[in-house]
Amino acid sequence: MLAKVISVLCVTLWVMSCVITSAEDPNMTRAVKLMSETPLIDGHNDLPWQLRKQFNNQLNKVDLNTLSTTHTNIPKIKEGRLGAQFWSAYVPCDTQYKDAVRQTLEQIDVVHRMCQKYPETFMFATSSKEITDAFNLNKTASLIGVEGGHSLDSSLGTLRTMYYLGVRYLTLTHSCNTPWADNWLVDTGSEPSEHNGLSSFGKQLIVEMNRLGMLIDLAHVTVAVMNQVLDLSKAPVIFSHSSAYSVCPNKRNVPDDVLRRVNATGGIVMINFYNDYVTCSKTAKLSDVADHFDHIKKVGGAGIIGFGGDYDGVTRLPEGLEDVSKVPKLVAELLRRGWTDEEVKAALGNNLLRVLRETEKVRDDMKDTKPDDLPIPYNEVKNSCRTSYGYPNTDGANDAGAVHSLSTLVLLLTLALHTLITSTAF
Repeated sequence: MLAKVISVLCVTLWVMSCVITSAEDPNMTRAVKLMSETPLIDGHNDLPWQLRKQFNNQLNKVDLNTLSTTHTNIPKIKEGRLGAQFWSAYVPCDTQYKDAVRQTLEQIDVVHRMCQKYPETFMFATSSKEITDAFNLNKTASLIGVEGGHSLDSSLGTLRTMYYLGVRYLTLTHSCNTPWADNWLVDTGSEPSEHNGLSSFGKQLIVEMNRLGMLIDLAHVTVAVMNQVLDLSKAPVIFSHSSAYSVCPNKRNVPDDVLRRVNATGGIVMINFYNDYVTCSKTAKLSDVADHFDHIKKVGGAGIIGFGGDYDGVTRLPEGLEDVSKVPKLVAELLRRGWTDEEVKAALGNNLLRVLRETEKVRDDMKDTKPDDLPIPYNEVKNSCRTSYGYPNTDGANDAGAVHSLSTLVLLLTLALHTLITSTAF
């Protein structure tokens, strides 16, 4: 009860401060008004990972009304007028070939439980309609994005299962290659390309994501993968937390030629607030983030822009954008720079809603297409932690068969040796 009172008091104080500030800053008045009419939809927040790191997902030991060790809590969400959030179901690359699927399912579970524990604040959502419904109820629509294709263990069945559990985007890679896609570090020269972009299975996966209605997230991939997906996908793509390469030439950001292709195909780039991707240095200011908004609008138009703060997934944030509560200041800065109300509303949430609706339409148009059940070739995923059940016993691909054959050979050799010893003894 006390926690709820504190939360209400925090929101009340913030509203009062906005009234005072608004008298001095008409752009903040406009920002608050626009955010009351259009949901702010953020593409990427790693609070679920912080719940694992700090509490091992023991949500019963956490109070999101008073949690002070994260960029995100309920009072900050209210202050920031967060209309919808894609919560990241992220697990590190070193889980690949080990327990990535299990750990990712646990991250999906913690998002569901977070919504169940705080129903007055969060409403679990899986569609464009449910985002709008939650906004009309004054709740934060809570969607799930899986950050990194390693979480699938190269399985289309796992992809489908995660979709059934509510996952609505997949970031194709994180900071490691998967058996079917190259990650962004390849473009830095620090890692070799393994697939020249996407493998044949990677291209299968794109088609299956279109069939499901799952958003394809190109944050963290190589430019080659970006272009291949833009060629292949029937649905528009997203960059859930990336910025403009021309403003900060970090390979995690999006080059201008790709921005133009995103515009041509109706996708969206949700701008990241991490200092290293904003200024390519350890320090940044709110105005530096606004520069990325301006640049992407200039190159690709206001119709491809969104917010992808990466809160609770990064260690350095710009001055003025230190946590989720500060986002209205960025909206006011865009207005100060001459952005129209319609352009701001597009960036706040209308662009993402359009992309999601178009992805849902592609899904509906493909409703008669059968699920793809052709597995990745075993030789592309063979490792000591993976069994080969279901694969044909050809070319030594089936470990179980190979072990069986080896056991038979050992048995025959043992019998032959025993016979030789016995015959020699007599």
